[in-house]
Amino acid sequence: MKIAILGCGAMGTVMGAYMTKNGLNVEMIDSYKEHVDMLNKNGAHIIGSVDMTVPVKAITPEEMKGVYDIVFLLTKQTANDVVLKNLLPHLNENSTVCTLQNGVPEHFVAEYAGEKRTVGGTVLWGATFIEPGISELTQDIRKNDHLFEIGEIDGAIGERIKKVADMLGYMGKAKITDSLMASRWGKLINNACMSGMSAACGATFGEILKNEKSRACLSYLAREVKKCCEAEGYKLPILLNEQEPYSCDIKDQEMFNTNQKMFLEMYKDMHTAKASMLQDLEKEKKTEVQMINGYVSSTGDKHNIHTPFNDTIVEIVTKIEGKILPLSMDNLKYFNDDLFEFEYYQE
Repeated sequence: MKIAILGCGAMGTVMGAYMTKNGLNVEMIDSYKEHVDMLNKNGAHIIGSVDMTVPVKAITPEEMKGVYDIVFLLTKQTANDVVLKNLLPHLNENSTVCTLQNGVPEHFVAEYAGEKRTVGGTVLWGATFIEPGISELTQDIRKNDHLFEIGEIDGAIGERIKKVADMLGYMGKAKITDSLMASRWGKLINNACMSGMSAACGATFGEILKNEKSRACLSYLAREVKKCCEAEGYKLPILLNEQEPYSCDIKDQEMFNTNQKMFLEMYKDMHTAKASMLQDLEKEKKTEVQMINGYVSSTGDKHNIHTPFNDTIVEIVTKIEGKILPLSMDNLKYFNDDLFEFEYYQE
């Protein structure tokens, strides 16, 4: 069986290292040639909660040959048009593309690969790209009951999704869900809230949690995500670190305080982590903000749901991309004080 990870930034590098170390023959594909060269020369060096170096096989997209049975897609959604066009000649009717990208990318990927070849899932751990050949695993994955949640677009559970789970199992347990889209909305609580604030403020997850106003924004962002999820006909699943999402409604001060504690618990082991969107901004690259916070905003528009916090994230990050705003915690001032209904929770 020919397996590939397409897009070996932080997460793809960590995945490739673990899968290879545990005995899977996996090809790591990335367009950053210096990174590919260092992976082949020195192996994938994973630091952070572990310290290991694993010899791996890495290639650039131009070096792809033959047909892949399973491709784990971890490129940025901003590159999907180019990446998927280039991938098509390397798929046959029995190939599977499993998108592990941020946001809700399954339907877009299926437009290229076809729904019969597309599955998706969420990654329940974090990583940061350090330099070519080196990525940081930003949490202790041994504490996670499962590292991935994957499923078919239509919720079916058959041999194909079980085979994908088996391959991911070379890194850690993959939970198969019959409600992939609900899981995607659950991951948006992470991406739109913590990653959105990390990018907008140029801050680590820990810095966002320590600042009362930025931590408060997490709860209001989560409420908007929950409203949009339910308007689409889905129910939010259990969140990171087994946190119940009910408090995302923040109907009163007590519920707001409970939700603030929820975020502190969710990210208690990830204070050093940086959002991938922030890493892109630091490299002066275009982010996925339109596919993450922008997806929440557009869903809100569709259902006449007000989403001022997600709208503000999109505005700030877009202006940082355009060099109109700096990467700074000072960007918190653009979240207007009159949007905050409750007093900030005091630790």
